[in-house]
Amino acid sequence: MSNRPALPPEIARRRTFAIISHPDAGKTTLTEKFLLFGGAIQMAGQVRAKGEARRTRSDFMKLEQDRGISVSASAMSFEYGTYRYNLVDTPGHSDFSEDTYRTLTAVDAAIMVIDGAKGVESQTRKLFEVCRLRDLPILTFCNKMDRESRETFEIIDEIQENLAIDVAPASWPIGVGREFLGCYDMLHDRLELMDRADRNKVAESIKISGLDDPKLAEHVPADLLEKLREEVEMARELLPTFDRQSFLEGHMTPIWFGSAINSFGVKELMDGIGEFGPEPEVFHTAERDVAPEEKKVAGFVFKVQANMDPKHRDRVAFVRLVSGHFERGQKLFHVRSKKPMAVSNPVLFLAADRELAEEAWGGDIIGIPNHGQLRIGDALTEGETLRFTGIPSFAPELLQSVRATDPMKGKHLEKALMQFAEEGAAKVFKPAIGSGFIVGVVGALQFDVLASRIELEYGIPVRFEPSQFTSARWVQGDKVAVEKLVNANKQHISYDHDGDIVFLTRLQWDIDRVVRDYEGVTLSATKEMMQ
Repeated sequence: MSNRPALPPEIARRRTFAIISHPDAGKTTLTEKFLLFGGAIQMAGQVRAKGEARRTRSDFMKLEQDRGISVSASAMSFEYGTYRYNLVDTPGHSDFSEDTYRTLTAVDAAIMVIDGAKGVESQTRKLFEVCRLRDLPILTFCNKMDRESRETFEIIDEIQENLAIDVAPASWPIGVGREFLGCYDMLHDRLELMDRADRNKVAESIKISGLDDPKLAEHVPADLLEKLREEVEMARELLPTFDRQSFLEGHMTPIWFGSAINSFGVKELMDGIGEFGPEPEVFHTAERDVAPEEKKVAGFVFKVQANMDPKHRDRVAFVRLVSGHFERGQKLFHVRSKKPMAVSNPVLFLAADRELAEEAWGGDIIGIPNHGQLRIGDALTEGETLRFTGIPSFAPELLQSVRATDPMKGKHLEKALMQFAEEGAAKVFKPAIGSGFIVGVVGALQFDVLASRIELEYGIPVRFEPSQFTSARWVQGDKVAVEKLVNANKQHISYDHDGDIVFLTRLQWDIDRVVRDYEGVTLSATKEMMQ
């Protein structure tokens, strides 16, 4: 990568990243504090705080506000220091992991949030694997240090062992739980102290010259100071020092310790992303690699969100711009439909608030309101036919049939389901025989979300019922063989919202039988969303 030209300054200052974690590790709180420091909001809302005034800003769906979890990835942009941050918040709940996997295809780095008491949890491990597949650089934030947590070395060991990645401490905690005072900044030799009194106040930073500075004793009790000196000395001997190249290649993660709810450690993490994080990266397409410094605009849709504003039946396509300088009103070529599209009202998000984007650069994420023309995986360019690769669609693991409780609303239900399918919120299958629809999701909680959204956004009460099928596979292969399969297994065949053939099965045995009996046919558990 070293022989690439320097990026235009506007693109070089972009930092586009996602936050990943296990549910409840404090991801939404961290997002809030980022926005607070970025000046995007005046007062950070607490996830469980009372009253409308304190609702967290990144959770705009009614269900998210009621349950205190994030179910759809939101994108936010803000300025901090000399950098422009594009932050994508992802659902931590494993039932929504597909949305998260797709989001990770649109960012250049990820922040992994772990809970100081629980360490590396199952969902963190899964998401980490996805980052691994893409060699995404990862910064780690160990949260909740103001509660009883594990020994610092133990946490670092667990990350190194479980995730097979080198961990370089960027800061070192002083005390834990009630005794937690703050951190020693190992990269800049500074003492960072936490202000417990005001949770929205930025902690104070005291310049010192190394751990032998007598100034330390003024702020840190003798027993904690002794422990800190001992631990930092051990850490410097036993753990690797931070190496930016190794981090950018995905082999090493720097770790910061802090308490997001007390606004502590967040500023250091943000500085770290700016200072060490990757500039906008090169993206792969089926035709060629697209570099951010290219003059022409290219981008792809990685998420579609319907009804963000219930008063307008709009759908916003989230587009990651990969290259070029985009200006409002510009005509872009929609590769799948081969038609030009004037982008007259692109938006930038500050959580649920949006403002018109007059311009955007490679690395930015913009929202394009549309009425269903844009789908996940779509490419937008200045005329070139490009198809971005690696945006996955997974086979659902749970299938249920859905009916409107009022039979007169069947047509409306079909429209609502198609919208959710295009948004990527669920897979919708129309069986070849019989009426009704079968809805497939990755996690059970998604059925509740869908039922609540269909009723809230479309006014259609629905009932989900168990289906006889347990899994779905996309059918590909030789045309004649596929036709033979479809004609002989009509009761198993359905079509997804793109019209592609899907084989619904009850048992693994069905899948084995098809593979055995129909040469030239493959059944796939994923479908590339390349348009």
